[in-house]
Amino acid sequence: MNKLTAGKRTSARPYRTRRLTAGVASAAALALAALTSTTAHAAQAADCPSGALCLYSVQGFGGERLTLSSLTTSGACISLVDHGWAGRVESAANTHTASAALFPNDDCLGSPYRVDAGASVADLGAFVPLSAWVPGRTN
Repeated sequence: MNKLTAGKRTSARPYRTRRLTAGVASAAALALAALTSTTAHAAQAADCPSGALCLYSVQGFGGERLTLSSLTTSGACISLVDHGWAGRVESAANTHTASAALFPNDDCLGSPYRVDAGASVADLGAFVPLSAWVPGRTN
C-alpha cells in the first residue's frame, strides 16, 4: 500500500487553517497524516477501517478508496488535489469518533460538507471536495 502524509492543523477552530509557503506545506504534508488508496469493486462503507475517513470514487462506496487518517491528536487538513483525488470523490464514510469535513477548496477553505462520526454519505451529489479535514487520533 502506498502511504502518504498530510499537514497538521494548529488552529483552535478545526475549519480554519494558516497559509504556509508551498515548500513548508509540502514538508508538513509528508509528515503528519496517513493516506492509503486501494481498489474496491463492490465496496461498502463497512470496509472503511476504524478511526478513518474513507473516500470512494463511485457513489454507494464503490470504485477506488482513499483512506484518510491523522497521525496527530490535533487532526489534519489533507489536500485531495495534491494526492490526485480532486473531482473524484462520489461517496464518503467516517468511522472516527469525531466529525470529519470535506471542503470545496484546497487547504480546508470554504463551506464544509460535514461527515458526522460513524456516518456515511452514499452520494455527495454536486458537491466536489478538493480537501478534507480528518479528526486527530485518539489515544
